[in-house]
Amino acid sequence: MNNRTVELSGHIIDSLVLPKTMDLIMDRGGDFDILEFDVGKRKSDISRAKILVSADSPDQLNMILDELSRLGASISELKEVQLVASTKDKVAPEGFYSTSNHTTHVLYNGNWIVVNDIEMDCTICIDEENERAYCKPLGDIKAGDMIVVGREGIKVTPPQRARGKQELFEFMNSDVSSEKPLMNLIRGIAKEMKEIKAKGGKIGIVGGPAIVHTGSGKYLAALIREGYIDALMAGNALATHDIESNLFGTSLGIEVETGNIVSHGHTHHMRAINKINNSGSIKNAVEDGTLTGGIMYECIKNDVPYVLAGSIRDDGPLPDVITNTLKSQELMREQAQSLDMVIMIATMLHSIAMGNLLPSRVKSICVDINPSTVTKLSDRGSAQVVGIVTDIGTFLPLLYNALHEDDDLDEI
Repeated sequence: MNNRTVELSGHIIDSLVLPKTMDLIMDRGGDFDILEFDVGKRKSDISRAKILVSADSPDQLNMILDELSRLGASISELKEVQLVASTKDKVAPEGFYSTSNHTTHVLYNGNWIVVNDIEMDCTICIDEENERAYCKPLGDIKAGDMIVVGREGIKVTPPQRARGKQELFEFMNSDVSSEKPLMNLIRGIAKEMKEIKAKGGKIGIVGGPAIVHTGSGKYLAALIREGYIDALMAGNALATHDIESNLFGTSLGIEVETGNIVSHGHTHHMRAINKINNSGSIKNAVEDGTLTGGIMYECIKNDVPYVLAGSIRDDGPLPDVITNTLKSQELMREQAQSLDMVIMIATMLHSIAMGNLLPSRVKSICVDINPSTVTKLSDRGSAQVVGIVTDIGTFLPLLYNALHEDDDLDEI
């Protein structure tokens, strides 16, 4: 039998990491023996387990170890990471280590060093001169890069589930249900937002056009204006319909305030794009007086960075839309590493894209009327996401009100 000893540490019972580890080993056809098990007795104590993992073949064992690493299991024997130089741009050496989105350290030159800019499905590159480790996507690899291969000398630390009073962000407990107590969740989000901003942290929004369609654009614009939002990630549609709403009072040709169909309103989004094209950019449109309000207006006026990632289905698109997918990904990646919270609202594709780029330490909320949007994020590895299934037209006003419970809300 091929075998290796792995270690688990943390609140591995409360977080169900220990039973998940045993299930995974058996599901993959392996076997295990628990060599040591130290149970933390107080809420502040952690538990530790040392487990001998066995399999019929080296390949089977390696597959099991790969999956266990995503649960936070590390190989007991202290060996340095193995490095192999890439021989070609965009090509990693065979057996390269593929990252999770959890905090990761590597043992290099006798020291555990943190892997910077962690995100899932990347390689780990080592800057030997400066003894620095960092994530690198496959597409960014250059010939000569020193890439970590195998799984020796790698330690992954998933976020721990709280022991004690349950809080909103209990990692690894992101069940999805439309029957959750909505107001309690929203008050919890508002509380976290205030705490993050009080500490100088940053909050990002990933938004879809339904924000505007439901009449909630003014609430998001107000949150940007009041300093709660530090970055916006969206596509052509949200920006276009936000601008359409400001210029014509419609979204997809429907009057936002009344819900009435407007004659020839179906052309308004194209006319909105045309006006911005005439100004040259959204910023220019604000400066020349064409655009006087809305989400994008507040981003410009308050120096809030935004990334508008293009799609093959876009009309126009607006001049600010980035049609190079890799460039969009690069800019979203930069924002993802700087954020402490991300709220993803009514956009499946952009939410999944952002989820792939986020470190698991970032508190994340996904709000959508469709439960499958929320579950897709969890299924793709973003286990830290809190899912809320509700109408966007309900969520944003309630969130705004929760942030201003003691304020006069007659005017937004």
